[in-house]
Amino acid sequence: MYCSPDSIMTQPLPRERTVKTFSQLETQFNLQHSTDDQFFPEWLNLDNTLTEPEQKILDGIQQKYFYQLSDGQLGEETIKLIVLSPLLDLAGFFQPPFRFTTEPTVQITAERDEIIYRGRIDALVLLERLWVVVIESKETSFSLEMALPQTLAYMLAHPNLQRPVFGMVTNGGNFIFVKLQYQEFPEYELSSVFSLLPRRNQLYQVLQILKRLGRMAIEL
Repeated sequence: MYCSPDSIMTQPLPRERTVKTFSQLETQFNLQHSTDDQFFPEWLNLDNTLTEPEQKILDGIQQKYFYQLSDGQLGEETIKLIVLSPLLDLAGFFQPPFRFTTEPTVQITAERDEIIYRGRIDALVLLERLWVVVIESKETSFSLEMALPQTLAYMLAHPNLQRPVFGMVTNGGNFIFVKLQYQEFPEYELSSVFSLLPRRNQLYQVLQILKRLGRMAIEL
């Protein structure tokens, strides 16, 4: 079923229903994965350098993450406390003009070895142009892929898809960025996955991308 831009704006995806697959979005909104190499250059062309204090804070986040991880999977709020909150603070998202609003928590489940694991997806939105989605779980880690359809559903509900909307999805140890834009139909593209595992701290790149997307959210 094809949906026009007007129908997308007047018929937002029901938020109370969990979106589990990309095929649901393809059927309801004609969402397509872009094949244009230039569709999402914003995460590639990074022109801002980080200060030494910023680098030290990011290195501290990485160290705290591994320290907490040494005893097992991170608790529900630990990701926000030691990873997400200081990262968003460095990116300037706790200052004007940014304000956070929240979306209803979405429950996720996965069955492995006859055991059902449960987690949740929390979403924050800044200026209605930049989404931050956090996957949380006490028992086991969930891959970023499990949260991407729900993230895109949130982003599709934005009232003006004539301008791009950006998102970041994280489970605490991995990060991926998303861009959504309406051209002939809604299209999206993903960045590479950034991880806290490599010795070279990839939070440097995550912060640079967040800063750039934050500037774009204000300017567009």
